[in-house]
Amino acid sequence: MCREHEGIIDEARKFMGMYGLRPIGGTLQSDDEEEREWRVAARDARAALNGIRLAEPPDPALVRKSMRPKAARIVSAFDAESAPARKAPARPRTTPSAPAPTPTAAVAPAKKLDVAALEERVTGLLEQLTKVDAQIGLAESAQGLAARARLNDLNSQKATILRTLAALEKARRSAGA
Repeated sequence: MCREHEGIIDEARKFMGMYGLRPIGGTLQSDDEEEREWRVAARDARAALNGIRLAEPPDPALVRKSMRPKAARIVSAFDAESAPARKAPARPRTTPSAPAPTPTAAVAPAKKLDVAALEERVTGLLEQLTKVDAQIGLAESAQGLAARARLNDLNSQKATILRTLAALEKARRSAGA
């Protein structure tokens, strides 16, 4: 029913655009009978759509799930699969384990590197990398525009993790650890 009304409105827009007439809406003022018929039909369809509209819109998360059931299934399957791995709380980034370096520390040799914190960070990144790889494997089986966008997002996350791991390795080498 809604699609019929939307189709009527779209057809009226196409008609107005084809002849270079002013857009539908506002008034029903027209130059000929056919234009008036299209304007009246579009007005009636818009009124019917407004009458169908829900008083309270549904939850956006539920709408997204219903629009993309396969993507929602992939995410929920992965979340269920990796739920036990998330029990260990990740170290927050805002609380550094070492005091903030002073400006002269950048000039001094970087021998004061906290190796334990570095190893902990690398371990966390490697766990994150395995999770992203598993999600990539699941997303590759999906098809469509949303699946390609999800795959691009996951690949960029993987690239970011790999760059961070490379920077941590460089810091470890420069410290001589």
